[in-house]
Amino acid sequence: MKNITNLLPIKYPIIQAGMVWVSGGKLAAASANAGILGVIGAGSMKPELLKEHILKAQSLTKHPERLAVNVPLLYEKSLEQFQMALDLGIKIFITSAGSPKTYTSWLKSCGAIVIHVTSSPELARKCEAAGCDAIIAEGFEAGGHNGRDELTTMVLIPQVTDAVKIPVIAAGGIIDGRGMAAAFCLGAQGVQMGTRFVASLESSAHENFRKAIIHSTPSSTMLVMKKHVPVRLLKNKFYEGIKKLEDEGASEEKLIQELGKGRARQGMLEGNLEEGELEIGQGCSMVRKVQSVEEIVNEVVNDYQKIIKGA
Repeated sequence: MKNITNLLPIKYPIIQAGMVWVSGGKLAAASANAGILGVIGAGSMKPELLKEHILKAQSLTKHPERLAVNVPLLYEKSLEQFQMALDLGIKIFITSAGSPKTYTSWLKSCGAIVIHVTSSPELARKCEAAGCDAIIAEGFEAGGHNGRDELTTMVLIPQVTDAVKIPVIAAGGIIDGRGMAAAFCLGAQGVQMGTRFVASLESSAHENFRKAIIHSTPSSTMLVMKKHVPVRLLKNKFYEGIKKLEDEGASEEKLIQELGKGRARQGMLEGNLEEGELEIGQGCSMVRKVQSVEEIVNEVVNDYQKIIKGA
């Protein structure tokens, strides 16, 4: 079995998640500079904007080989995003929200490494069969869009590592070195962290959103929109409206109408903490300060090393 640091040109087995509205070129470059995989979240970007962020990231790092792009396959311009990134020299792609069969073979024929996000052992097997180089197994604790089976990371990771032979990267609720050590004990070879990096200095998250994260409590998030696409949100006025509709048995169409357009941008990028959609993981209450990416990585790695050494 390949070690994730052999598969990917990174110093530490950590992936900075490619999240919508917060994972731009600045965050990806800072992550690459810190020795981990820096990922640009293309889900909220048109091809031309993605090009800007890739070029920005490449200009801010001496390690462009550590840059990747996350492309949700449900977007109609995903093929254009792939082609744009390939033309700019990106060789690592994280795919999600769609079948791994769609583009994996083509991307690999272009010399790319493909990692697919999954939320169940069954889907993990499909990723391996499609030719993916690795899998990100994401538990129910994760922020943003989530698996319908609601499998937690603790339960999901050992089942996925038993199901496939390719490297497994654990995601969902991993905030610090303790979470990283636990993931490795469960059989993962790497971890993906999203929530911790949303609160970094280099993320595109609005300052209001960062402050809301560091003042959150263990009960501050909830999974909603299960009739549409399940998503974990920080509780606010928008969340309460969605929750009320769900309690009343609203249809998927009614929920989509309430969601509207631009809610995530409004909340995470523009800082509207009442009407915006604030996607964040269950571990947000463990984030207590805004730090640079370098500080976060060093802290996670140092804490992990203390744990495995029994300090």
